[in-house]
Amino acid sequence: MLESIPAGKKVGLKVKISIKAAVSAFIIALAVLLPQVVHLTLGAAGGVKWLPMYLPVLIGGLVLGWKWGLGIGILSPVVSFAVTSLIGNPMPAATRLPYMAVELAVFAAVSGLFSNAIVKNAWTAFPAVLLAEVAGRAAFIATAAVFESVSALSVETVWAQIQTGFIGLILQAVIVPFIVMALAKLTLSEKKGE
Repeated sequence: MLESIPAGKKVGLKVKISIKAAVSAFIIALAVLLPQVVHLTLGAAGGVKWLPMYLPVLIGGLVLGWKWGLGIGILSPVVSFAVTSLIGNPMPAATRLPYMAVELAVFAAVSGLFSNAIVKNAWTAFPAVLLAEVAGRAAFIATAAVFESVSALSVETVWAQIQTGFIGLILQAVIVPFIVMALAKLTLSEKKGE
């Protein structure tokens, strides 16, 4: 979706990459800060229930496409872990980090596959988010199943976390498309104003 803004302005590749890198850095920063706010106000259980890191990651995939989204999905939990480890309270926990990186990478990559379609029809954001959520959660449980014998996370534990986070997924399935639709409207109005 973001690709459509500079395309009409005959902007070079370096500028396009710089724009996407800046937006990616902002989204990753949001993916680090939003969980901190949720954990401070609602506790650790709030994070599992509302899935605050997932919201910016989904938006990142939808806005930047699958390649940049994949990077955002992988980097968001890694950067969060690195930053929060410095203050003595790593989030996500080290045992959960690889699972979350896989899950969020799938979330962002799948939602990013719809990025160009959203430019043509912003309502496409709704199925994009739903498919990304299903694929991401499936990747989470599949990863747990594959590594269950060598990991602290069992399939049962993962399934319980998925059930707890269901309300957060539903909320994001509504909120994220409307955010992206607003961004798409801004993009289109900016293109018309050229």
